[in-house]
Amino acid sequence: MRYRQARRNSPRNTSLILDWVHIITGALVVIMAVAAFVDPEDNMILFPVIFFLASALNMVNGVYRYQQSGRDKRKKASAMGLIVIAVFLLVVMVVSAFSIWRRG
Repeated sequence: MRYRQARRNSPRNTSLILDWVHIITGALVVIMAVAAFVDPEDNMILFPVIFFLASALNMVNGVYRYQQSGRDKRKKASAMGLIVIAVFLLVVMVVSAFSIWRRG
């Protein structure tokens, strides 16, 4: 029973899940960005969603790097940088959503 639990949380499985999150989120962002820039008036609501997905991706990367950093301070600083960027993108998302809401 313990073997199965240890195997499920192995770094290889975590890395595979992270790769899938990158692929799916990246594809969604590209599709939404193309739609948003082709017809910005009708697809304004996509901008906050794009910022949210970018923020979520940075947050996932930051948390993963932080967990994998161990005692390495440079890796921890890099992870914290990604988390700061994620928070900044969340602020941009809120500002863009608020400006779209006020405009509409």
